[in-house]
Amino acid sequence: MDVQDLSVPSHAQSRHAANNHPNRRHPHSGHSGGGLDHDHTRHTTRFTVVGNHLAQHPELSLVAIGLALHIQSLPKGARVDIKTLAARFPEGTTRIAAALRELEAHGYLRRVRERIPGGRIITRTISCNQPGHHRADDHDAERPPAHPAPRKRARAPRKPLPAVPQPACPAPALLQTATDLLADLRRHDPHLLLSSCDTAHLAPGVAAWLERDITPTAVRQALTAELPPEGPRRPAALLAHRLTAQLPPPPPFRAPTPPPAARHPLQNCDGCDRAFRAPHPGHCHDCRSKSPAVL
Repeated sequence: MDVQDLSVPSHAQSRHAANNHPNRRHPHSGHSGGGLDHDHTRHTTRFTVVGNHLAQHPELSLVAIGLALHIQSLPKGARVDIKTLAARFPEGTTRIAAALRELEAHGYLRRVRERIPGGRIITRTISCNQPGHHRADDHDAERPPAHPAPRKRARAPRKPLPAVPQPACPAPALLQTATDLLADLRRHDPHLLLSSCDTAHLAPGVAAWLERDITPTAVRQALTAELPPEGPRRPAALLAHRLTAQLPPPPPFRAPTPPPAARHPLQNCDGCDRAFRAPHPGHCHDCRSKSPAVL
């Protein structure tokens, strides 16, 4: 923004003018002295919020205050050089240049020289609605103060679950029974809600228990007994530990019981006519002993 080097009324003159303002002669006049009254209507669209520190500034001229209000109401990127403003208002370039210098001296305007691509240097004008405050401070002033949000720590990678026992014969029906048992644990304790991945990891361990003649009810009681009231921090890890640490021993070996001997039908001995059991008719044991020739 090109600004001519024109003189600005001194701060002493401005303060003197402010002290001689008619509204400052009788600060407690109120309505009894025929002072100002307001007929306000609340704005809902197309309005600009201006602080009283600007609207009632004791050292700025009325032209500077009005020009600052106009600049603050403009959208970003609008032109605010002297020629553009002089074309908009009747005050002319001299008074507008002086008002711009007033605003710059009191912090309501900042001019920054920047080099743009291509090497050309431009002047960027920054309007400050609260001198001495940065843009981040302005946003904070518009909302209630709050404690800064704590920084989120990067989540550590999840530790793998402990290994679980494996069944000797992982039959599909046995693994399905183990999976159903694990999925049903949440009905007995809501903290034992397991994911599909955790259930697939734990199912072989439960199958190893069932394979050792442990009933599903006994397995469920071993997994849900004496849990902390607030629930385990990692339910799947706790269950994996219990399946391994509390695994019962295998049942003792039992030799298969031989089938009972077949009972032959009764036969009448051809020699003594006594009854005896044999698969076929013939002589009894006694007759065969007395006469070896008898078959």
